[in-house]
Amino acid sequence: MADRSFSRADSTTRPTAILGTCFHTPAYGSFEMLEQALIELDDHGVIERVTTPVDPAYRERLRSAREANDRKPGYLLELDKDEVALPGFIDLHVHAPQWPQAGIALDEPLEVWLNERTFPLEAKFGIEARGSSLGSSFTLPVYQDLVQTLLSRGTTTCVYFGSADVRGSEALAKTCASIGQRAIVGKVVMDDPSANPDFYRDTSTEQALAETEGFIAAIEGHSGKCAANDPRFPGIYPAVTPRFIPSCTEAALSGLGEIARAHDAYVQSHCDESQWQSSVARERFGKSDAEALADFGLLKRKAVMAHGTFLLDGEAEIFRTTGTALAHCPISNAYFGNAVCPVRRIHGQGVHIGLGTDISGGFSPSLYDNIRMAVMASRILEDGVDARVPSERRGANEPSRVSAAEALYLATKGGGEALDLPIGSFEVGQSLDMQVIDLKRPFADLTGNGVFTRPADQLERILYLSTPENIRKVLVQGTCVLSRDDR
Repeated sequence: MADRSFSRADSTTRPTAILGTCFHTPAYGSFEMLEQALIELDDHGVIERVTTPVDPAYRERLRSAREANDRKPGYLLELDKDEVALPGFIDLHVHAPQWPQAGIALDEPLEVWLNERTFPLEAKFGIEARGSSLGSSFTLPVYQDLVQTLLSRGTTTCVYFGSADVRGSEALAKTCASIGQRAIVGKVVMDDPSANPDFYRDTSTEQALAETEGFIAAIEGHSGKCAANDPRFPGIYPAVTPRFIPSCTEAALSGLGEIARAHDAYVQSHCDESQWQSSVARERFGKSDAEALADFGLLKRKAVMAHGTFLLDGEAEIFRTTGTALAHCPISNAYFGNAVCPVRRIHGQGVHIGLGTDISGGFSPSLYDNIRMAVMASRILEDGVDARVPSERRGANEPSRVSAAEALYLATKGGGEALDLPIGSFEVGQSLDMQVIDLKRPFADLTGNGVFTRPADQLERILYLSTPENIRKVLVQGTCVLSRDDR
């Protein structure tokens, strides 16, 4: 039997203090630049104190930190003059087994993309359960490459759909734990024989529910029950994962809701992604997608529903009252969403919203690309797209624009709120998840040659122009899990 143990990343590369300039968004709608701030951590990698140069205690605290670094090299991580830090990104929606097909067949109709491309690919990850050598030669390398790629793009926390195979999904969780990325992982449930191909589905509702229970036990057991419930732990959390209403029987949806309640587990699924998906719940249950999911107990605190492109006002209210969060996937929506998600309106209704790449419905593993697309899509929604329609009727009949700072909030603190975890900003009590950005890399200079020096200009250049080459270090819970020190 394959090793099912889960381990934490090595914590020996964990500084106790960081000195440098940091950008973050502690509140939606604005950003803050902490210039040459000293960020001090506790033993768990949680921010204990943030001291800026205007603080009377700054000089003394900095002197103490540097003296401690002389005694114990590595105590203080001091950013170079051309480096700044952003919070680690939080990707709320990734289909991990689809990584090999990212960027492929996006011009196909959804049913072709799913049935001829996606489902056959995801089915490959079940071969590990049958003892084939493909498990070691295919599953683990794919997942290792995916997790490392996401970290290299600054993503420190990720919400993953695994495959319908429980062993393959455990392999994904183990990979995240060993590399050091915080993750929420779910074994996908798709049990309806009339809606899923014979070669890729749960063999029965009973099997789907039993394997979901077993998956939760495996993650909680090997991570440590207290660790799995401790927000200071940069670990792996299990998620109840119905693929979406069209793929599941009523019995499975009901049973998964009961499991989610019994374990206070995360829930992830799709809601109102497209015109077709929104119509299925109404045809089957006479209810909207959100109403049906809520009635099955699948909308709750720590539930993340992807897309919401067709989320109506009444459905947004269900999200708000249940504490359910929305994963906005702007690149994917351009291909399969049939509309632009009204982020500004839904957020204004009190719904927690973060960003997702939706690999591989979205081609890019980078939340930088999705930050950019979130801004552009919001402009398209507000202004409209058909020049033949008069301007007063061309776009949305409400303000819809999302700013770059607001999109950064969605990728960071908004994601933390969605997951009910203290992550996403450089505030006291938050886990120190950080990406260190070099502004002056060859062929990737973000400085603007000193022409634009306002903090807002500097941040926008970072958000719009950063490449993976600019990201030199990535820290999760204070532990350095990626470093490109080549100077």
